[in-house]
Amino acid sequence: MLSDLDSHPRLNLAIDGASEADPTLNLVDGEGVCKKFIAIVDENKMVVNLGGGGLALLVEVMPFYWKFKVERLEGMFEFAECVPRLRTDNVKVAGMLYVTDNENYIVDLYLERELGDLNVASDKTLRLPGVVEHGMFLGLATTLIVTGELDVCVNNK
Repeated sequence: MLSDLDSHPRLNLAIDGASEADPTLNLVDGEGVCKKFIAIVDENKMVVNLGGGGLALLVEVMPFYWKFKVERLEGMFEFAECVPRLRTDNVKVAGMLYVTDNENYIVDLYLERELGDLNVASDKTLRLPGVVEHGMFLGLATTLIVTGELDVCVNNK
């Protein structure tokens, strides 16, 4: 059925990919407004712990005083060798800042090391004034399908 979220605020199922996934079904990227969330990833996206390898973790921030927020995020994740970059929208105008539907900016945090305790990282990020949301989806996936060259592995919660 095709509808809108105002009429049907809870989806029965969402299927999406992810930038990274760990064995406990934590993800970077994904959906979260559904009863059952199935993520599908290539085996190369599987990591022991999220973060590291130059992963870009997105953080949505309000435009007001955004430079301060970027500096704070960089400091918070200094241990992960975080390099923050304000996302640009090269589709509309090259170099123009990317603006979300809610008129906010996206900061991509490039991480060279693991994030450690994901719940702590999530909490610290969301407690920073002006942060709207981040791209960590912890404990939301009900199923993770990992595709390999020769096989497919299905992990259920």
